[in-house]
Amino acid sequence: MLFGLRTVSDNLDNLAGARFRSYFGWVSQNKLFGLGTGALISSLLQSSSAATLLLIGLARAHIVSLNQSIYLILGSDVGTTLTVQLIAFRIFDYALPFIGTGFFVFFLSKRDKVRFFGLFILGLGLIFLGLKVMIIGMGSLKDQVWVRQLLTQVLHYPLLGIALGAIFSSLLNSSTGAIGIFLAAASENMLDISTVIPLILGANIGTCSTVLISSIGSSIEGRRIAMSHFLIKLIGIIIFLPFLYPFESLMTLFSSNPGRQVANAHTFFNVVVVILFFPFANALSNWVTWLLPEKPEVETFPKTKYLDPELLQNPSVALSQATREAFRMGEFVRDMFHNTLIVFKEDNLELAETIEKKDDWVDTLDREIKLYITQLSQKLLSREESVREVALLSMINDLENIGDIIDKNLLELAKKKIMKGLQFSPEGLSEIIELHQMVAQNYDQMIHAVEHQDLESAERVLKAKAVINQKERALYQAHILRLHAGYKESIETSAIHLDVLTNLKRINSHITGIIYPLLEFKTLSGK
Repeated sequence: MLFGLRTVSDNLDNLAGARFRSYFGWVSQNKLFGLGTGALISSLLQSSSAATLLLIGLARAHIVSLNQSIYLILGSDVGTTLTVQLIAFRIFDYALPFIGTGFFVFFLSKRDKVRFFGLFILGLGLIFLGLKVMIIGMGSLKDQVWVRQLLTQVLHYPLLGIALGAIFSSLLNSSTGAIGIFLAAASENMLDISTVIPLILGANIGTCSTVLISSIGSSIEGRRIAMSHFLIKLIGIIIFLPFLYPFESLMTLFSSNPGRQVANAHTFFNVVVVILFFPFANALSNWVTWLLPEKPEVETFPKTKYLDPELLQNPSVALSQATREAFRMGEFVRDMFHNTLIVFKEDNLELAETIEKKDDWVDTLDREIKLYITQLSQKLLSREESVREVALLSMINDLENIGDIIDKNLLELAKKKIMKGLQFSPEGLSEIIELHQMVAQNYDQMIHAVEHQDLESAERVLKAKAVINQKERALYQAHILRLHAGYKESIETSAIHLDVLTNLKRINSHITGIIYPLLEFKTLSGK
């Protein structure tokens, strides 16, 4: 059953793709839409905790805020009740047709989306099959003396039932799985409604432990989302505790079927919690912000800002976040390139050391992004996602190479010039500045083309390569002419000058190298 839950979750991610991110982004415009989106996502993922973990990752990436997340959490709690309701209708009797249909759809189709849908159906079938097997197995447990004694204790001590339910669902890492088992037990008359309600309440808070643990080390916004999820469940249970007997009577009034009573109790609890908290979402957000204040941090070395392991469950979103980290890496490289010219102009050794330090940052981000993408490669990627992955790897590789050229070549030339007390001729310095500006403009054009998937900008970057190569040759000839004319500065700095021009051209080659995968991706996608 748990394998089925994981299969459904993974392949829902593959089916939804980038839509996850846009759905969550729309929440700020409509609170009811937030409830509906949370309910839809968690009902398909079969887990409110999985939806909340995704939220934590998106919050770390600054896609959603705490206030937006609360509405999504409330909706996700209701969404997980759908599977339990389906189980109560004995849909598990059709487990094998689900498995068979999913299997044939997956193996007979060649389209990625259809194959993912097949795995999604297969996962649902495995969930239902697991529950059916458990229901059959429950028959032998109900006659065990220790089982009857334990259930008697739960009946007399509701807090014990809540604790057991919480432990059970946290071990399973699924409130849906735990409540499905409770439903199976109730169907075999092992549990009555008086015993099962505390277990249901406990199961609802038990999965919060996974979210709380996963939020450790996350951003402050991610920790606040995890705390909000926990407080919503905890306060809901505290409110329900004095009314357990009326709650039991209400469930028996709705249905005499024990399994249906379990499903209805789970749904009723979560719907009431939504009604209670919906008007006070802003107040809860402010309270959690007060409980977990943000502490100012002095960052001496760049931490990855967007690479959240939880987002690896959604390859499309994870690729988008890795791309954002690559653009952040690109900003460091751009600063290095800009400041290198200042080092040549002002003989600034202190700035040169700062640039060298920043290259270490670039190397770190290069390593972390590649490691992240390597983990992503272990997932089942669509054809489009695989092409995006290759393009991203190519981009960070070229950015890292540009950083190395700046650090190991241009800065070494600058330090050599400074240590020997040499100066470029006015004409020579002007030419270096001119070529540097041309390469810098092409770099900015490249970043714009990749960020906005702009083919026209991409074509301009490629055309600029020929122009810059031609300019480098012209400046090379101009320097040779100055040598023939006997310019003292030109003679002393000749080797440095020509090497600077060559390395600027090399940097531009890596800039254009980033563009080629973009053009290939656009060609494959037919755009």
